Amino acid sequence: QVQLVESGGGLVQAGGSLRLSCAASGRTFYGMGWFRQALGKERVLVAAISWSDGSTNYADSVEGRFTISRDNAKNTLYLQMNSLKPEDTAVYYCAAREGFLSQYKYWGQGTQVTVSS
Repeated sequence: QVQLVESGGGLVQAGGSLRLSCAASGRTFYGMGWFRQALGKERVLVAAISWSDGSTNYADSVEGRFTISRDNAKNTLYLQMNSLKPEDTAVYYCAAREGFLSQYKYWGQGTQVTVSS
């Protein structure tokens, strides 16, 4: 079975940093990404990475502040979040897809990130 387990969320002051991790088990994927959903808002893509070549893309709102990376040996995804802002407050979800054109099919349980003023 496929499992994605996030960790690393918590409470941080504005301007601080957090590093999220997502441990994947059961199989490998074409690509993985991080999504977030703020209270009362739609779930949006934050960052994505190809598992094969490491190519990445970011939402405009986090470009230059967040970095997505992966450790192929550990089958683990990371999101380094720097210069955090209160508007970054959301539940962050790890997700995986099976192909370049496929939708994100597998999801983690989510981890709460709260950024205080």
